[in-house]
Amino acid sequence: MTIKVNYAKITSFRAKHGIFVIFALAMTKREIMNKKFLTIIFTTFLIITGIFFICKPKHQNNEVVFWTLQMSDFSPYIKGVISDFEKENPDIKIKWVDVPFSEGEKRTLASVLSDNPPDLVNLNPDFSSTLAHKKALWEIPQDKTTQYNTEILNSLKVNGKLYSVPWYATSAITIYNKDLITKIPNTYEQVAKFSPYLRKKQAYIMFPNITENDTMLKILNKYNCTTSNLNTDKCIDIFEMFKNLYTKDLIPKETVTITLQESLEKYMSGNIALIGAGANFLNMIKENAPSTYAKTDIAPQIKGELGQNDFSLMNFVIPLKAKHKEQALKFALFLTNDKNQLELAKLTNVLAVNKTTLQNEFYTNYDKHDLMAKARVISAKQLNHLQPAFKTQKNQKEINNLVNNAVQNILLNKDKTENILNKLVKNIELLNK
Repeated sequence: MTIKVNYAKITSFRAKHGIFVIFALAMTKREIMNKKFLTIIFTTFLIITGIFFICKPKHQNNEVVFWTLQMSDFSPYIKGVISDFEKENPDIKIKWVDVPFSEGEKRTLASVLSDNPPDLVNLNPDFSSTLAHKKALWEIPQDKTTQYNTEILNSLKVNGKLYSVPWYATSAITIYNKDLITKIPNTYEQVAKFSPYLRKKQAYIMFPNITENDTMLKILNKYNCTTSNLNTDKCIDIFEMFKNLYTKDLIPKETVTITLQESLEKYMSGNIALIGAGANFLNMIKENAPSTYAKTDIAPQIKGELGQNDFSLMNFVIPLKAKHKEQALKFALFLTNDKNQLELAKLTNVLAVNKTTLQNEFYTNYDKHDLMAKARVISAKQLNHLQPAFKTQKNQKEINNLVNNAVQNILLNKDKTENILNKLVKNIELLNK
């Protein structure tokens, strides 16, 4: 039997496939018949193949897919952190995907329920809590999270377990017009007490957006009123206080539907004495209403009976079906170390969640002429008193809608406050069954 070898084709194939055909060039008629030689060639082939796979870059199998929510404006920062991480961890590759905010929840829900979700996802605590209740998230080892503000970390726990790590926070301050009010109310009771004085000046003390999202629930939380006891006497009094302000025209009639953005616009017009908002809103006032900004100062946020502060947060979660959980957590911890937190804070004016960063002079000192710096220091200090923090529930959006409808009915006097709240508590109980 004669075997013809086409060396041109083999050479071409070798050029494409390298070491996998190295043995083919030696295959002549005599060598094929030599079993001992074939054994040596085959063994050599296996050894070389093994070396190839051992030496293959490991990051091909350790690619962490990382999703953020509309962070493209800070692309240089994100890419810089990724580059630094990959230098320290050459065996891990980070693939960054920035998702539009409006699509975040929909795309995340679809992905975490699939067999190929991203490894690390940026979400808000409300939706993170929903996914945790659906058992779609990996439990974070709590001994890995000692770098974070303890009170913020505790607020993220679901039934004592941790399914997310914080990224950054905001904590509302009181922004007020010095020409309209000089003594700033510390509590909502003081707001009610001062409001008639402002009406004499043809102004309103505030324009509360109490029917937007979970605003009313956060106010109630400051009085230890939760979804299970909203129809108790103490909680009824809080609703009655706002109803009294509304019916006596001490807060605007549009309060039943107003959003925070619209409330801010009213403040900029100079007819509202104060507004509770994040420090980032100061820039909007400065740019859009410089005359109002010239009269503006800030104070700590308005409190309730318990004296704690509310706050907002963005966090990271790791889907239960993620392929690289440990690597994803390692990157999340790197992204939120003290150095990277400080850099992000200086770029965005958000609040760090890293304990060491919060002790930096950026959050402790300010020039009295720098209103933004003053706001940042006050906001950061408020993170030391958050408990008991407002806790989201698995049906939070539906609960928010029920509460907001109840608030509207109370302000519009559609029934007795007690009757409306009794119905509200029953509806929440049915929802949670």
